[in-house]
Amino acid sequence: MITKIEELMKHETAGDPMTGLKWTRRTTERIAEELKGLGIDVSAKTVSIDTKKKELVGNFKNGGAAWNRKPVLVNDHDFRSDAQGIAVPYGIYDVQANRGFVFVGTSYDTAQFAVDNLAKWWACDGRRRYPKATKLLVLADGGGSNGPHVRSWKHALQERLCDAHGLTVTVCHYPTGASKWNPIEHRLFSEMSKNWAGRPLDRYDTIVRYAGSTTTSTGLQVKAYLVRKAYPKGVKIADEAMAALRLRRHDTQPERNYTVVPRS
Repeated sequence: MITKIEELMKHETAGDPMTGLKWTRRTTERIAEELKGLGIDVSAKTVSIDTKKKELVGNFKNGGAAWNRKPVLVNDHDFRSDAQGIAVPYGIYDVQANRGFVFVGTSYDTAQFAVDNLAKWWACDGRRRYPKATKLLVLADGGGSNGPHVRSWKHALQERLCDAHGLTVTVCHYPTGASKWNPIEHRLFSEMSKNWAGRPLDRYDTIVRYAGSTTTSTGLQVKAYLVRKAYPKGVKIADEAMAALRLRRHDTQPERNYTVVPRS
């Protein structure tokens, strides 16, 4: 099968011989269509998700340089007790549309928080952009609130995304240490960091404003939202509830690749 895929892409692939980075000029729809001819069922509707590094909200130093008429005075330390709170930026990157969505949480990075954000993205943008889509491919890291071993993540996916919106969701997790290959890291999060570099993240509104104003020369657009809902930690999912999930593990890397199907 690998040989067939290489044959399919050999005339459409270019790359950097020094770094090993490769890319293709084919669209995701064309690749998905031709892979189906090889018996590989994939979706061109792909999003990447991840939680960006948590940020202390307050008048603290933020690495980088910014040009101002006067220097901005900040605290000479970053004690948690001096912060207004901790911002939890959860990002969703639509690979096909080159659009980012950032939900800045004010409580904890939990599985319920992660899935609620995915559901909000689908309700506000995804289903309008892809009105005929019934399947969604999600690329996620191998840990955190959306990790492959987090029971509450899979349970929330079933209830809040698959059942609620009639979506069949396939999730592929990157192995530990391989998150740098997730497109959201270098197409969204890195650009956000550049946009607010050297500027104190003194308020939640400041973080939302800088995240939402992030753009690139290749056309990236970002929408950012503040999420004030409190999400409790330590939510437990009973064995009976897990057994009721319509979850199918894939033959390849079954712990990291699985599909959740609507129950209705």
